[in-house]
Amino acid sequence: MPKRVFFTCGVGRDSEYLGSFEMALRAAKIECYNLVTVSSILPPKCRIIPRRDGLADLEPGSIVFTVMSRIASNEPHRRISASIGVAIPEDMENQWGYFAEHHAFGDGKEKTGEYAERLAYNMYNSITDKIPEKTLNITESAVVDEEGTWTTVLAATVFLME
Repeated sequence: MPKRVFFTCGVGRDSEYLGSFEMALRAAKIECYNLVTVSSILPPKCRIIPRRDGLADLEPGSIVFTVMSRIASNEPHRRISASIGVAIPEDMENQWGYFAEHHAFGDGKEKTGEYAERLAYNMYNSITDKIPEKTLNITESAVVDEEGTWTTVLAATVFLME
C-alpha cells in the first residue's frame, strides 16, 4: 500500500515523438525509474509530500507506480496541456481520495488544471456520495514551436511504498 505520493510535471521537445516523451520525463525528474501506470485512487493514510523528498527516497531503476496524464503534438503553434486533479477526503486516515487525469489540445494551464480538479471532485463525489475536503492539481502546458518539433507535456503522481 502506498504510504506517500508526490506530484511532478514536465515538458519535452525532440525531433522524434519518443524523444520528446523522454525529455518530458527528464524535466519531471522521473526518467530513471520503471514507471507502472495505475488508475485513480489516493489510498487512505497516503501523505502528499514535496517532489524533492520523494525523489530522495528512490533509486534509479526502481519500479514505481504512477498516475500519469500525457499528450504530444508536432503541429506548429498547437497548445497542449496535461493535468492530474486530486480530490482529498476529509479524513485521510480512514477514507480514500481520487485522482483524475486530463489532457487537452488548445486549453492553457489554468483551464486544464481546473477541469482536472472538477473531474476528480465529481468522480469522488459520485462514487462516495461525499464532498472532498479539498481539490488540487498539477498541470503542464506548452506550445509546439513553428518548426513542428515534437513536444510532450506530462503530469504525474508518483507513489512511494515505504
